[in-house]
Amino acid sequence: MGRVTEPRERTLDGPHGPLCVRIYPASTPSGAALVWAHGGAFAFGDLDMPEADGVSRAFAARGIPVVSVDYALAPVTAEFGGPDEVRDGALYPVASEELAFAFAWTREHAEELGADAARVALGGTSAGGNIAAGAILRLLDEGAALPALSVLAYPTLHAVQPTTPDELKARLAEAGLADQFSAEPVRRMYENYLGGPVADPERAAVPGIATADQLRGYPPAIIVTGDLDELRVSGEAFARTLREAGVDVELSFEPDTTHGHLNRPDLEPAFSRTIDAFTARIARL
Repeated sequence: MGRVTEPRERTLDGPHGPLCVRIYPASTPSGAALVWAHGGAFAFGDLDMPEADGVSRAFAARGIPVVSVDYALAPVTAEFGGPDEVRDGALYPVASEELAFAFAWTREHAEELGADAARVALGGTSAGGNIAAGAILRLLDEGAALPALSVLAYPTLHAVQPTTPDELKARLAEAGLADQFSAEPVRRMYENYLGGPVADPERAAVPGIATADQLRGYPPAIIVTGDLDELRVSGEAFARTLREAGVDVELSFEPDTTHGHLNRPDLEPAFSRTIDAFTARIARL
């Protein structure tokens, strides 16, 4: 792996006002680049968390410059976050539009990163994976330039999750994780993001509801989920629909991991294995 050049921050004139991005140059660029969105239930997280900074540094060290996006966080209501965490925020579609804007900006400035505009990927972790997938659907509907690859780590893509297999349910219960991403907390997370019920959301807000016909033209994708993670069923269901749409999809899970293993860089070899899998796929663009 190469030496990592220190990142620099830049404030863009985004679609909803100033938008901060952190740019991680690669000392030996491979010609591809990645636009990245951290996770955090749509309402939490920042550019300094390992899922953003640690992941971006790992990609840059492997020759892939990264533009990490400080997208607007959703509000935290008393019901969602508790009385000590209530704060204002931006509802959907603000974050989705900001990520789509950051992707278009990165394509325009790809040469500065040592990258080809046609080899810019877009992705993220958990809720950031949702926002990335939704931004791609937005670009697809608009007929705009698309990412060369969709890179999703343990994404949440359904407000109402597919059925969890009994075997996974049993393992989650044994590990004390039965309620982490069960129906009720996932519903609350999405209602907080949408600012209302999840009965009839836009596809860009809940990409998992898109049909195969609606996903035709979606770019190739790689999805890595956590082994012991109920959100795994969301990523797997999305991968099935993408395949029905004729999209080239690589799907795997990281063994013996719970949700968020990229937010724990010391969790080796899981962290490096996932980054290496993503890097290998991006290198083939």
